[in-house]
This record gives sequence, C-alpha cells and structure tokens, in this order.
Amino acid sequence: MLSAVPNGWFSWDFTIFDDHRVIAKISLDWMREAGELYLDGSSYRVFRERILNGAFLLEKEGRVLARAEKPSALIRSFKVECNGKIYTLEAEAALRRKFVLRGGGRTVGSVQPEHAFTRRAVIDLPEDIALPVRIFMIWLTLILWKRDADAS
Repeated sequence: MLSAVPNGWFSWDFTIFDDHRVIAKISLDWMREAGELYLDGSSYRVFRERILNGAFLLEKEGRVLARAEKPSALIRSFKVECNGKIYTLEAEAALRRKFVLRGGGRTVGSVQPEHAFTRRAVIDLPEDIALPVRIFMIWLTLILWKRDADAS
C-alpha cells in the first residue's frame, strides 16, 4: 500500500511512499492543472490538453502513456485510458474525498485521506497498472482535492 504526504503545511507537492521508502514525487503547477511526476530517476509531464477543457495527459518524452477525461464538469470522476484498458476514477460519494478506481465492473482500488483533517493519503491501486499511471491517478485525485480546497 502506498501513501502520499504533502511536502509542507501549505504545499500541494507530494512525496509518495511505499512503506517508508520514497518511490515518487508529485509537483503541481500552482498556476494551472499541470505538473511533473518524478520516479525511478525519470520525469513525467502531467497536463491538460487545453487550458480550460480537454483530456488530462501523462507524457514521457513526447509519448502519451495515459489519458483521463472528465465525463462531466459537475461530477468528480475521470475515465482513465492506458494500455488499451479503461478505468473509472470517481468520488465514492458526493461529499467524501475518497476516490475509488473501478475496472471491469468492479472496484479495484482507492485513494483516500488518512483521516478527515489531513491531505495525507492512503493509496491502494492495483500493481498490474504501471507505476507511472498509478502516480498519475493519484495526481488526478489531488487535482480535485485542490479544486475543492480552493473553492472553500
């Protein structure tokens, strides 16, 4: 099981741990929904195709590894496509921050806060999904958490 820890009290940059071992870092761009993922000595770009709409992309060296689209601006969910598979990453309930990952008609994982008053997260995503794509899914969840925090 993975965990995400913010890099500071007000920071939306995160360090991802597997137990106590750092496996990735997420850097959010403060101006827009974009950023960088760092893992295994490599950098991955995460960004939105167009500034106000369009798919969210995970890219390495110009190659798109995964894409996520919001089916509706009103619903906190994404359709995530990678390696020919489609997953749904969505809020478990309207007023909860827990997100569940569904694939093949069943729940296969989750990203959720450790408790109600923290941005620290506990992540349980399938290991058969490539690590950069799992980190991308965490980034997508953090983007929606940040939207909610900015709106309140």
